[in-house]
Amino acid sequence: MERTKRQKRNGAEVFRITGARMGLAEDVRGRQRRYVISMTIRTLSVIATVLLWNVQRPVAIVTLVAGALLPYVAVVIANAGRESTPSLPSHFVPAPVRPALDAGNLKKSSDQS
Repeated sequence: MERTKRQKRNGAEVFRITGARMGLAEDVRGRQRRYVISMTIRTLSVIATVLLWNVQRPVAIVTLVAGALLPYVAVVIANAGRESTPSLPSHFVPAPVRPALDAGNLKKSSDQS
């Protein structure tokens, strides 16, 4: 059983004690946040490339490569999908095994008449 603490908008603490996945809206919001953060880093990298091109060319080239690769990484991270389904609780008890009847104990319905 998973216990996580979350904050509601009004500041009250809400505890999640179920093994269910987070809601779709919350999942999409998290992926959008990760994408925006990645694109912000990419934008800063491109700006750093422009500013450093005539000052520190090797650093500018590194920031240029980072700015070129970050969109791909951002899309892969944003499209990573939902969290995996939680496993069964550790205190799960399997159903008892019922013994099978032997063939000699069975009577055909035609023998009963």
